[in-house]
Amino acid sequence: MKKYTYILFYKPYNVLCQFTDDSPHASERETLKKYIDIPDIYSVGRLDLDSEGLLLLTDNPRVKHRLCDPSFAHPRIYWVQVENIPSSDSLKQLENGVTIKGKKTKKAIALKLENEPKLPPRNPPIRYRKNIPTSWIELTLTEGRNRQVRKMTASINHPTLRLVRKAIALTPQIQLTIDNLDVGQIRELTPQERQAIESI
Repeated sequence: MKKYTYILFYKPYNVLCQFTDDSPHASERETLKKYIDIPDIYSVGRLDLDSEGLLLLTDNPRVKHRLCDPSFAHPRIYWVQVENIPSSDSLKQLENGVTIKGKKTKKAIALKLENEPKLPPRNPPIRYRKNIPTSWIELTLTEGRNRQVRKMTASINHPTLRLVRKAIALTPQIQLTIDNLDVGQIRELTPQERQAIESI
């Protein structure tokens, strides 16, 4: 029986979630190739160029399908820095679903973080606007549409300034997280994580 490879990667800002880049902008950004030298593995889902955080890579097509298909509802947890301070009603809107291009998002969990999460500085830093405060929310989603988090916060008039994927939940008890990973660092799954991911 084949032993599959599973890699966790803390994706930096301005890194594409692919190993090659044939676009005219290739000189302006990096690819996974700079950080990961393991053949035949591919990212499970994507993070936008301007997003950071947890990326899972594997050569197991079954796991990739199960984690990407929203019908299996594996939660992703994001830390989102937004302009201004969302009200309870605004957070409730995110939880109940907002309409993006005529389609309502699935129910989510949206929490205001009382303290800024401990994260490494972003390079380059976000652009702060004078006299406009910022705040952080934790958003848990079970689907992954194109630029969904940014579109959701924009719909409640709180544009996203910084977006970090904190974790992917495999089970209610076991999450893959960026904890103990530095930006640009990779690690293999622990035996417990491997067992959990192959059981989904």
